[in-house]
Amino acid sequence: LLRPLGNRVLLRRLEAEETLKGGIILPDNAKKKQEHAEVVAIGTGKKDKNGQLIPITVQVGDVVLIEKYSGQEVALNEEDYVIARADDLIAVIEK
Repeated sequence: LLRPLGNRVLLRRLEAEETLKGGIILPDNAKKKQEHAEVVAIGTGKKDKNGQLIPITVQVGDVVLIEKYSGQEVALNEEDYVIARADDLIAVIEK
């Protein structure tokens, strides 16, 4: 698996709902990118101006809300991931 460096987080987008109310099924090209993603791996964090390490505040397994087009999409073993900066994460979705 990929190990993100520094202030980056490896995410897996969660699947879009395929059927709308009323039973209408959306084709793949009509689904919008989901802003919900699961944290797969995290980097070590970033350093402040004094050289002190600021750890990343999310944990592996957290479900987060991300900006729609944030991060760099990567494919590994036929699976799609997003590598984003921890600063691009908007919120943790609590269960």
